Amino acid sequence: AVRSDTQLTIQMNPKTNPYLWAAVGLTTVLQLLLIYFPPLRSFFGTHFLSFTELSICLGFSALMFIWIEMEKVVYKWFINRR
Repeated sequence: AVRSDTQLTIQMNPKTNPYLWAAVGLTTVLQLLLIYFPPLRSFFGTHFLSFTELSICLGFSALMFIWIEMEKVVYKWFINRR
């Protein structure tokens, strides 16, 4: 969503930045380990998330993604109106 301020994510080639995919994958794995691996969970003081709680987190993340994409559409619309 934030790779470009003007292009929509669906307009961009996802293969152009493999480091981004590696970072997203690594971050996801580490976050899940912090939540679901008991030794890390107790060391960092995190709590087990149920499927519902995890779905809520993913839902809000998706809403943020959609919000940023809609900002791009609205911005393009205002620029083209002039």
